[in-house]
Amino acid sequence: MDRLNEAAELLRNAPEVALSCHVGPDGDALGSMLGVAWVLRNQGKTVWPSFGEPFVVPDAYRFLPVELLVAPAEVPEAPSVMVTFDAGSADRLGLLAGPAGKAEHLVVIDHHVSNQGFGTIDLIDPAAAATAEVCVALLAELGWPIDPVAATCFQTALVTDTGRFQYSNTTPKTLETAAAMVAAGARPETIGRHVYEEVPFGYLGVAAAVLGRARLDPDRRLVWSVMTVDDLDTAGIGMDDTDPLIDALRVARESDVAMLIKEAGDSRQKVSLRSRGRVDVGSIAVELGGGGHHNAAGFTFDGSIEAAADAVISRLAPVE
Repeated sequence: MDRLNEAAELLRNAPEVALSCHVGPDGDALGSMLGVAWVLRNQGKTVWPSFGEPFVVPDAYRFLPVELLVAPAEVPEAPSVMVTFDAGSADRLGLLAGPAGKAEHLVVIDHHVSNQGFGTIDLIDPAAAATAEVCVALLAELGWPIDPVAATCFQTALVTDTGRFQYSNTTPKTLETAAAMVAAGARPETIGRHVYEEVPFGYLGVAAAVLGRARLDPDRRLVWSVMTVDDLDTAGIGMDDTDPLIDALRVARESDVAMLIKEAGDSRQKVSLRSRGRVDVGSIAVELGGGGHHNAAGFTFDGSIEAAADAVISRLAPVE
């Protein structure tokens, strides 16, 4: 019995399933988890989908079926069956690493090449553009239908983790999966509007400040900038509202790599990295305690803005 079939049989026979994605969920993590949770619930299962603190859903993803979510404290301490999504290691689950470690059966669904597996059944496909691709394959194995709500969840995951199908991780299989989700009822225009075309007005002021601070390191083909706590306070918005900023930086023609350092308070910085392909920013993020993919990654840094910048810059070789 292969792992996909083994996971399918486990879920088919499980009356209750706990589900978790990584902390600070992105579109793939949240979309994959909610899509599977929705289908499981439609099959009569009791589900507990959640993620670790801070338990806050980014505004851009509130159009998904977030009513399914439960607070992490409501997840059983030792579930019989638990499924994790888009988490490269157990520590990325935050508070829910405890239930995952005590689960009788733990299914790990992921596509990070750095994931060595930490479940009783590991469904890890580094060739997949998004965790959602693996989820759709699992549901196909089960023969369970994907309705428009679930299709929207999975399509959101695919769209966000491929940069609207512009990143190099986009494969024919990715596009075939996306086409199947549209056929199942996902609305591309709805996803695009919520994820990419809606920001609070204060975002414009923050973007102006961040882009005004942008610096170019021509030797390393790096463009980078800083977002401060004061920027957010002045604009009256939260950090989650600023996710599109890294993509505004990366458009500079002279850059191969873009970096945005966000002040998180208490001498901590959240660092987002993007690459055009020459540089593997995922490996840099892993070295610095984070994770991600070849072209998109991030990490949290304990120290000053200057130290965070130096940590990345020192790992970028000058271009000859």
